[in-house]
Amino acid sequence: MAVPGRRNGLLEDDEDDENPLFEENGLDMDLEADIPPHLRDLAAAAQLGDLNALRLALDNINGSIDEPVEDGDTALHLTCLYGYLPCVQLLLERGANLEAKDEDGAIPLHDACAGGFIEMVQLLLDRASNSGCLKRMLDSVDAEGDTPLHHAARGEHAEVIQLLLANGASPTKTNTYGKIPQELELRALLKPEVSSKPTVLRVSCLKRAVAR
Repeated sequence: MAVPGRRNGLLEDDEDDENPLFEENGLDMDLEADIPPHLRDLAAAAQLGDLNALRLALDNINGSIDEPVEDGDTALHLTCLYGYLPCVQLLLERGANLEAKDEDGAIPLHDACAGGFIEMVQLLLDRASNSGCLKRMLDSVDAEGDTPLHHAARGEHAEVIQLLLANGASPTKTNTYGKIPQELELRALLKPEVSSKPTVLRVSCLKRAVAR
């Protein structure tokens, strides 16, 4: 999975055009060397969130829209990771695979949930072709056994958590370390000091218990 902190391929304080570490397209030179030549335009457009450049790259692509462009990430992974909703919409219109996995086993929904991008998460869920596809996406686990709900819980993204639960995500699925999403949410809330704040997942579980 790519690193969200490297948004647009530039650090916040390093936007000087003369910075020798970066090409004009905004890609790190070391990173660019690892990208197949026929995918560099697609990778640059996805990293920068440049919709026009992305459209042009897709119009002229010599390969598959689902080919990995960075760290096993497809263009859809990158645009979900950085929160570029219009680019995600375009990629989906062009047939990008919702269930493509990166080198860490994550699908684009993992990235969108980790970032707390509620509109993007809704879009991805809406684009599931059928109930089977939706369930696979919600149950999909990365290399650490985390589902999209684990990622949303770790980031304390309440709206995303509620949306995932409403669509059938399991709040009791454990990851590789035996943790359910609620435990990750609690751990995040307990830093840097102990908090008694009720978590979204805890409230949801209580409501389900009362409903029974």
